[in-house]
Amino acid sequence: MMENVKVSVIMPVYGVEAYVGKAIESIQKQTYKNWEFFCVDDGTKDRSGEICDEYAAKDPRIKVIHKENGGAPSARNVAIDQATGKYLYFMDSDDWAESTMLEDMVTAAEKNSSQFVVTGFYIDTYYTDSEKFVQEQAYKDCVYPTQQAFREDAHHLFDLNLLYSPWNKLFLTEYVKGNGIYFPQTFWDDFPFILSVIRDVERVTVLSGKYYHFIRKRQESETARYRSDMYDKREEEHGWMIDLYKHWNIHTPETEEFLARRYSERLIGCIENVTNRNCTLTTKEKKAKIREMISTPTAMQSVKLTKARSTYMKLMLVPLKMHSTGLTYLEGRIISKVKSGNTELFAKLKAGR
Repeated sequence: MMENVKVSVIMPVYGVEAYVGKAIESIQKQTYKNWEFFCVDDGTKDRSGEICDEYAAKDPRIKVIHKENGGAPSARNVAIDQATGKYLYFMDSDDWAESTMLEDMVTAAEKNSSQFVVTGFYIDTYYTDSEKFVQEQAYKDCVYPTQQAFREDAHHLFDLNLLYSPWNKLFLTEYVKGNGIYFPQTFWDDFPFILSVIRDVERVTVLSGKYYHFIRKRQESETARYRSDMYDKREEEHGWMIDLYKHWNIHTPETEEFLARRYSERLIGCIENVTNRNCTLTTKEKKAKIREMISTPTAMQSVKLTKARSTYMKLMLVPLKMHSTGLTYLEGRIISKVKSGNTELFAKLKAGR
C-alpha cells in the first residue's frame, strides 16, 4: 500500500451487479495510481457486494465496506469518515470514467491550490442495448482568481449542469471535513451536498476536459419513475438556489433570468411527472394539480422572465404563458409519450433545450 494516499474514491454500491465491474475497472485503469477506493456495499441483495470483494482480493487499494441498507447518502458518509486521501472523488457504481480523469484533476488541484475542481462529462443515453445518444457537457478552462469571480460566473456552470452532481468534481478533503459537510439523508442528496461545498468555497478550478460517463440505460432508474413528491422537492430546490444567491449577494439581470429559466424548465418536468403513465391520479386530479402548479406567483413570474434558448423551449412555454391548464396537460402528455416511446428523441430534445 502507498503511504500518503492522494485521492480517496468513494462509491456506493446497490443492485448494480451488471455494471459495477466496469466502474471499478475504470478506476483501476487510471493513469494516476495513488488512490484508495471505498466500495460501500449498502446492503445490496444481488451479487454487487461479492463482485467488489473479488476485486478487493486482487487489489489492496480497494476497500469494501459492507453495511445495512441506508441509501447512497449514508454509504458515502461512512466512507468520508474513513477516507485518508488529500482529495475526495465520488463515483456512481453504474457509470465509468476515462483513464486520465484523476491525473488531470489532481494536477489542476495541486497547481492552483484548489479546494474544488469541476470538469466536463458525457451523458450516454442508451435507446437500445448498443446504440446511444451522447451528450457532452463542458465549460472553458478557468481558474477563478477570487471567490467573487466564481460566484459571478457560477450561473454559467449551473446552466451546463456542471454544478449538480458530485462525480465530475474533485474535493479537497480538508475543506469538506473541516466544514462538516456530509450528504444529507434525502432523495436527490447530491445537490444539497454540492450547495454546501460551493456556498463559501474560495479556490475553484474548471477543466474543459470531459472524463465521466453518466449512463442512462436502466428502465428501473429513479429518473423513469413517477414521484408524488417531485413538485415539493423542486420547490425546495428553488428555495435553496434563491438562498444561495442571497448569501452570495448577487442579483444581476443575468442571474435573475437564469433562476427564472431554471425554475420554468423544472416546472415543465413536474408537469410531465404528473402526466406520467405511472401516475395514479385521475385525469381531473392531474389537471387540478397542474392548475395549482402553473398559477403560483413564482411560476407566473418565472415564465414571464424566461428567455427560451431553443425552439423546443419556446413551444413548451406557450401553454404556460397562456395560463391554459388544458394545453399544459396536453403538453405533459406529449412529453410523457416521447419520453417513454422514443428515448433517443427525448434525449436530443432535452439536451438542446
